[in-house]
Amino acid sequence: MADHLDDIVRHVRPIEPIELQLLDAQGCVLVEDVTVPTALPPFDNSSMDGYAIRTADVSGACEEYPAVLTVIGDVAAGSGALPTVGPGEAARIMTGAPIPPGAEAVVPVEWTDGGTGGGPAAGMRAAAHAPEGASGEVRVHRPAEVGAHIRAQGSDVTAGELALAAGTVLGPAQIGLLAALGRGSVRVRPRPRVVVLSTGSELVHPGEELAHGQIYDSNSFMLVAAARDAGAIGYRVGAVADDAETLRSTIEDQLIRADLVVTSGGVSVGAYDVVKEALSGFEAEQGRVEFRKLAMQPGKPQGFGRVGPDRTPLLALPGNPVSSYVSFELFVRPAIRVLMGLDPAAGRETVRAVCPDGIASSPKGSRQFLRGRYADGAVTPVGGASSHLVKALAHANSLIVVDEDSTSVEPGAEVEVVLLD
Repeated sequence: MADHLDDIVRHVRPIEPIELQLLDAQGCVLVEDVTVPTALPPFDNSSMDGYAIRTADVSGACEEYPAVLTVIGDVAAGSGALPTVGPGEAARIMTGAPIPPGAEAVVPVEWTDGGTGGGPAAGMRAAAHAPEGASGEVRVHRPAEVGAHIRAQGSDVTAGELALAAGTVLGPAQIGLLAALGRGSVRVRPRPRVVVLSTGSELVHPGEELAHGQIYDSNSFMLVAAARDAGAIGYRVGAVADDAETLRSTIEDQLIRADLVVTSGGVSVGAYDVVKEALSGFEAEQGRVEFRKLAMQPGKPQGFGRVGPDRTPLLALPGNPVSSYVSFELFVRPAIRVLMGLDPAAGRETVRAVCPDGIASSPKGSRQFLRGRYADGAVTPVGGASSHLVKALAHANSLIVVDEDSTSVEPGAEVEVVLLD
């Protein structure tokens, strides 16, 4: 397994970076450090609707003896010219508005009579319809400290500070930060395009009627979903019949939109295992795929190579659903991370957990991956070891790893667990 994975990682290359608009860069990996051009917030601003005041004017204010201040005007978000707050004065201010000169704090409208004597709610409704610069009085019922309810300039980030480091995957919060910094585009590695196809004349598209001896094609849907979950753009190709020439031409046609090709099925030693036949038929200048038997269960037969004029990586996975999924987690997910410029070993968290029920048997000489349910430091096997148990796979949230030298696990012993959530 280690040799096979090492071969994949050594021969897959990160995708070349490109400049993308912010929303197009979601899910991509940043290839440059982004520093802060100007502080955030860029100016002192109010975190509340209320009144900008001098703290000395409201010292000792209470319900019985409120501080009565003259309202000299309004400050809305986006205001340019600002009134200067002097002794005994206040400026009505909205959330996000710049703090006017002279003001030291903001008292929320709930701490006042709203400037009308009719209570804070009535006061703010009146303020919403009052002409700019409207004056009057406001009664403040509580004192405030210097800086109260003020978001200070640079309290989020300061100019020159590192905002996002190269290697960051851009999610919604990171996109928001870039927009807040004024970046309209960013240099990233684009999400890898992964083309998935299943092989087998017995496969039928879900929703169609099954004839005797046919099954629904679940692998291609599962693997496309897994590719998307890993951060790639997944493309599903309809199931290809057991014909080497058809499979070869289908792969050649798909290379134009693929950074990685994943096939499912046809890699064993049966008479109709056409993936080997088809890929062995590539001419020397079209690349080469090597097929191997790995010391693992499930997923013993595997294939890897690079095909086409651009030497596009191709991973050939076994056809049993559980074998295919386990192989994706162990080999395809790391390949996708390499394409994204990420550490291939950091894709899934691995922990140690107690296995209360133990594991009765495991094949000696092969590393076994059993489906499990992990919670609170313990893991329980789900279903058996058979590679066709799709329901057990769907109910599992982890893989239990039994190493090559173990043929069983005693009840209560610790095991290695790969977390899938």
